[in-house]
Amino acid sequence: MRRQLRAVQIEEKLDELLGAVLSPSRTASGLARKLSGLEKEQQEFALHWAGVISRSNSEMAYQFVDHVCDGFRLMDMDDVTKWIIEAMDVYDRQGLYPGSASLREVETYAAKLSQKRHSVPFEDVVGILNKYVKGVSGRDLDIQSDAQAWTDTETIYLPTSFKWFDSEQLNFQLYKATGTFLLAQTRYGTFRVDPNTGVPFVCAAIAQYRDPTRALRIFESVEHMRLLSLMQAELPGLVRQMGELSASADSSLEIDGLSELLEPIRRPDSDVMDSIRILNELYHRNINVPESACYQGIVDLEKIRHVTRKRVDREKEKFRSDLAMLAESLAGPDENNEGEQGKVNVTFAVDEDDAGESEMMLMLDGQPVVLPEDMAQTANSIIQDFGEIPQEYLVPAGDGQYRKDLQADEEPPEEKKNKTEGMFYYDEWDFRRRHYRKNWCELRELDIHPSNEQVVEAILNKYSHLVRDIRKSFEALRGDNKMLRRQTNGDDIDIDAIVESYPDIHEGNEVTDRLFIKSGRLERNLAVVFMVDLSGSTKGWINDAERESLVLLSEALQTLGDRYAIYGFSGMTRKRCELYRIKTFEESYDSTVKARIAGIKPQDYTRMGVIIRHLTRKLIEVDARTRVLITISDGKPDDYDGYRGEYGIEDTRQALMEAKHAGIHPYCITIDSQAHDYLPHMYGHVNYTVVSDVRGLPLKVSDIYRKLTT
Repeated sequence: MRRQLRAVQIEEKLDELLGAVLSPSRTASGLARKLSGLEKEQQEFALHWAGVISRSNSEMAYQFVDHVCDGFRLMDMDDVTKWIIEAMDVYDRQGLYPGSASLREVETYAAKLSQKRHSVPFEDVVGILNKYVKGVSGRDLDIQSDAQAWTDTETIYLPTSFKWFDSEQLNFQLYKATGTFLLAQTRYGTFRVDPNTGVPFVCAAIAQYRDPTRALRIFESVEHMRLLSLMQAELPGLVRQMGELSASADSSLEIDGLSELLEPIRRPDSDVMDSIRILNELYHRNINVPESACYQGIVDLEKIRHVTRKRVDREKEKFRSDLAMLAESLAGPDENNEGEQGKVNVTFAVDEDDAGESEMMLMLDGQPVVLPEDMAQTANSIIQDFGEIPQEYLVPAGDGQYRKDLQADEEPPEEKKNKTEGMFYYDEWDFRRRHYRKNWCELRELDIHPSNEQVVEAILNKYSHLVRDIRKSFEALRGDNKMLRRQTNGDDIDIDAIVESYPDIHEGNEVTDRLFIKSGRLERNLAVVFMVDLSGSTKGWINDAERESLVLLSEALQTLGDRYAIYGFSGMTRKRCELYRIKTFEESYDSTVKARIAGIKPQDYTRMGVIIRHLTRKLIEVDARTRVLITISDGKPDDYDGYRGEYGIEDTRQALMEAKHAGIHPYCITIDSQAHDYLPHMYGHVNYTVVSDVRGLPLKVSDIYRKLTT
């Protein structure tokens, strides 16, 4: 074992680092006695980090040294490092007192970290659950993360992570059980719709009770037993696992002494009305309602009512319109008379074969018709809501009530009218589903808050010699002479143009007069957008380097005369994607733009796909021969709501492909040392640069721009 540092050595070092905050009650010798009991490696670790932290704040360094022994008692060295970094992050964002509290609460942090080791994050299971749900749901259900587990009948919401059990395997099973149970609610008709009102029966049933909260708890308990009984026939293994999970969580799922009353919900043909009738019997009895099972989630009747009403109206209109188009396509030339669609005799039935497989049968004027896939999916969803296709759905939409270009996944006209003014809506690519989520992201353009600090002047003073060099190199670009080919007159013959014109000469056609070469200056007809990452991870040196890069570039581009715009981007979740205007194409590099550059500050997360799509639209609107989109970032796509890992990378890659197809050249400059793992897939092997040292970013950006645009 290596010898420990002596207490006097530690004391001298701490006195040097923490002298500003030491006092008779907070002495270096007292701290040294604490550290003297650690291993030498731990002592050196503690002194190293005390020095690092003291450069930011001496009080934070003192709190660290005072509590680091507890940290080593509860965690290993890697986890202690995470504790330090998180506390310093709190200090950076919230200040000294919250940061100091983070260091003092080391036991709480260690407990959370221990629990987190067994947790399973949403992104680790969503791909598996998506495949399963799509195969058995009968409706195009989406899966998203939320604070709690629930469903609105169109989306299954699951927690961002499950850490119920001290076992990663059990927490994974809990995800699967929860997703399946919420799926069962939609599949087995928990929210079956009253055809007279378009509202789920249970919503009206619960509303009539004096204590709707208690009524809903009883209903959930009864309906839980009904669903388990139906699931047992199809998924006995999973139901057994769900029972084991509930036992582990100590949840009792039975209502004692009422087996005869509960018999109807155990039948294979039971429906939600059986549960509602039992609710009516139980509500006035003095019973103890059991706690919910760990996989049940919650029921939000108001949101279910809202989503269901909109879906019922939307699917009725769509099914009738599809039916009209189907009848029109099958009609003979003499039958396709205007306004006759509504007179088609339509019947619909669902037959079950010997193997238990269901088949939908549609008859148009007595002729059997195979439903198109999209229409069959709509029919499945309608059957889930009503248990059948209501008779009024079987009347094709009359003349003028449908359009062939109105697709099922388009936004209803009334929703388009209600969009917030100034908001932009963009699709997002879901690689798991292999299609876009329509109007998924909401983006706002904001003006960055300008700063009165003399940031630009300080940068120009710091890089005064580089500014001169960069300007000279850019002036040389402006004055370059090029050999201009295919001119109407010139100094020499353009052999390539002659060869290309030979077929016209041979066939006697008119020949172009652009057959000459001449020397001249090539006009720089290009437009460039700089897309600057303002995520929270850019705080500190990275944020400073980004501002310095933009100042050096702007100074150089004033010399060159290129058209360029600068936008920062950040946000949090798909509902708050934010693009910050720093310099538009129409603006000059003036005091206003300089104040905005000075005001650049770290924000939140890095949702890149929606930003690329929006800036692609802006670049397309610029009349330029060459359009370039340059991203300056410190890491991969990431957002709070699961936009990370493969999902974020694939959406960003898709957005970049869309930009390329629009004639835009994307390029990325990053300081992420792990970028080689994902940027070749996103940008291509030659369309990115990794800057190893953030301090070299300002000069590197100017150099890359010069190479990209010549």
